[in-house]
Amino acid sequence: MKSQTKRAWGAGTFLSHLPLLLGIALAADLAAIRGFAGAGEPGGTKYVVDKDVFYLPQGGGPADDYADEMCRLDLYRPEAVQGFPTVVFYHGGGLSAGKRYVPKELTDRGWAVVGVGYRLHPKVQHPVYVEDAAAALAWTFKNIARFGGDPERIFVTGISAGGYLTAMVGLDKDYLAKHDLDANRIAGLIPVTGQMITHQTVRKEQGVEPSKFRPTIDKYAPLYHVCPDAPPILCVTGGWEVDMLMRAEENLYFVSMLKLVGHKAVRHVVIEGADHGRCGAECWPHVIAFVEARLAEMKASAKAP
Repeated sequence: MKSQTKRAWGAGTFLSHLPLLLGIALAADLAAIRGFAGAGEPGGTKYVVDKDVFYLPQGGGPADDYADEMCRLDLYRPEAVQGFPTVVFYHGGGLSAGKRYVPKELTDRGWAVVGVGYRLHPKVQHPVYVEDAAAALAWTFKNIARFGGDPERIFVTGISAGGYLTAMVGLDKDYLAKHDLDANRIAGLIPVTGQMITHQTVRKEQGVEPSKFRPTIDKYAPLYHVCPDAPPILCVTGGWEVDMLMRAEENLYFVSMLKLVGHKAVRHVVIEGADHGRCGAECWPHVIAFVEARLAEMKASAKAP
């Protein structure tokens, strides 16, 4: 069963792009080894960063000081380019630590990258984390076109707690629906070593003890929302029995349940032997390969009669 998660996308269109996936992953690995910061950079493209953009919806009353501090994003984008894709990124930290940043591995590729900040435990509790993540994604959908981006080519990824938020905003469609957006517009979801059961910090807030180990699957779990019509998904985890809290096994179950309900474009990549930190460091060739393959598929579909 474990070996199956490393082979099948579950969709013929993605299988047709498997050589492309492998080639891009290899190129990214070589670039990282040789220290080429601009792998895949379009010739002559310049990039700008719009920092500290407040993303909560206007008209809901003034934000408190904590929301004003944390609910901000940094938009890294190509300048004077039309129709570029965008990757929205949520940082990790157990929903109680960490800060927004733009992963350098995603820069200089002709894409925009959105580094999202969000409020943290214990100053807030669930579902504020997911609501903030959804609000930042909604801001991106509604504003990226004025910077030249294509709102139909927006991807979402995150590491650890950010992987949990990635899965939640893509699978529980109520969060984006509050912003009059359909979660199925997301071009692809790439949760990296994320919890697919209810997050341990949320369980702690619910009084589930010892919440770090006792599993819960409720409406705050991506697993609760598996459905056949979610966006294409790539789950990346560390190794079997090595990644934190048996994260590879947990994601295997999540992917299996998606396939069971009829989802046709989901895959699980296991970085053999990698613990939680190493998975976060080594995930990028897989993330990049997924985005490139999806972009190629979408381009081919747009050209089809």
